[in-house]
Amino acid sequence: MEAVDIRKTKRIYWASGIVSICGIIFEVLFGALGSYILGDGVKQYTLTISLFLTGMGIGAFLSERVLKRLIVTFIRVEFAVAVIGGFSALLMFGVSAYLPKGTDALYLYTVILVVGMLTGLELPILIRKANEIGVAVNKSTARVLFSDYAGGLIGGVLFILWLRPEFGLVKTAFLVAIANAGVALWSIYSFRDEIKHPRISAAIGGLIMVCLVGGAIFGGEFALSFEQRLYKDPIIYVEDTEYQHIVLTKEQGDLRLYLEGNLQFSSVDEYRYHEVLVHPTMALAEHPRNILILGGGDGLAAREVLKYDEVNHVTLVDLDPEMTHLAKTYPMLVRLNKGSLLSDRVTVLNQGAFQFLKEADGLYDVILVDLPDPNNISLNKVYTKEFYSLIRNHLAPNGAMMVQATSPVFATKVYWTIDETVSSTGLYTQNLHVNVPSFGDWGFVMAARHPFEVETWPIPVKTRFLKSGMIPSLSDFGKDADRKIYEDGEKFALEPNTLIHPNLIQMYQKAWRYY
Repeated sequence: MEAVDIRKTKRIYWASGIVSICGIIFEVLFGALGSYILGDGVKQYTLTISLFLTGMGIGAFLSERVLKRLIVTFIRVEFAVAVIGGFSALLMFGVSAYLPKGTDALYLYTVILVVGMLTGLELPILIRKANEIGVAVNKSTARVLFSDYAGGLIGGVLFILWLRPEFGLVKTAFLVAIANAGVALWSIYSFRDEIKHPRISAAIGGLIMVCLVGGAIFGGEFALSFEQRLYKDPIIYVEDTEYQHIVLTKEQGDLRLYLEGNLQFSSVDEYRYHEVLVHPTMALAEHPRNILILGGGDGLAAREVLKYDEVNHVTLVDLDPEMTHLAKTYPMLVRLNKGSLLSDRVTVLNQGAFQFLKEADGLYDVILVDLPDPNNISLNKVYTKEFYSLIRNHLAPNGAMMVQATSPVFATKVYWTIDETVSSTGLYTQNLHVNVPSFGDWGFVMAARHPFEVETWPIPVKTRFLKSGMIPSLSDFGKDADRKIYEDGEKFALEPNTLIHPNLIQMYQKAWRYY
């Protein structure tokens, strides 16, 4: 009898660890879903954690009402988590594609709360079950909680390093749900003597398992059809990497790249953006031989830089190796960037821009900052005084830098705050903007160690849009985008964006709320 009890208690501890792994993966998966579809990653992860913990608290409170048939209740909970959690990501794409705006947020937050509540039921039931079969309360509580916390660590690491980049959000949800259903079936077998109709329970579990396996196999195709409705043009490539969700679309020759749902370029007009980013900076720099590009993993900025024969070397730093690999190998993208990342003059480094600047030695004649907009905490870091100070330290005395700085029309205060932040490092700045039809009016902040004016700089390479005579006109801002605009009737005070006081994120989210 004692051996049977020991065997059962060990199975309870194992079950606790496995469902904990599943629970933490579902929690971070919901945060990733919210970040991708609803935007504002910090907000979505904060809400996910809050709602999930609230749900767990409700579940723990409700667990005291479970007075008997503990293992049967646990099995039902696992089946419920498997079904709701397994189909959560697939249905999220469907809700976003077909139902009115706002429904997707309501759906996701409801799922988070419900799955959190079910997760909160699990541990108290397992602790009481271990106690019921002869384990002292102190030991049963300590060992179940140890399994739970250890499982939480394993789940988080699995999601970040393997599940999401390897399988994507939809398939990951189904795979984790299969684990939950597997624990339920294993519990049916292990405690079959305590279940009234174990074969019926096993049959129900088997049916759920078949549905989940089917979802894991075919769910991605359904999700892609749902996701297609979120984009204007047909999707031709989609990938979940360790860092982001990459989508390429194409329609009538227009190739578009989206990262985390945000448009990065349209092949129809990207040359306008990249020519303004690169050529004025190359013209201002005295000897543009050693070039640093931060971001620009699509290779389009590098394409413009490589037009200059005097360039000896280009260092391109982009965090995501899958993005730069795509730019080197995907035929349409290689054709667009003219194989720039395959050039002998280009070295690609896959690491964070901030970390690279902290560790790098030497100076660069031209530094181009082609990073995504500051719409979350991690991206805000590369729009801070600390980051621009590192750039200043690596900029040659007669060199020049250019920062893409979002739209001065749609996000006026954001644009001029970026300018103020660059200026706060002691660099001298000038401001440029250009109309890019797929984006609208887009702004850049140009900087150098010495004072300078925007001039009719010669452009000695072939371009499609930019010519030397028009460069000064790019520094002329209309009244609705000028630094002297008013907000709520009062002139706003510009303050540098810093790591300690990240004022840019909220400002950015407010500015782009209706676009």
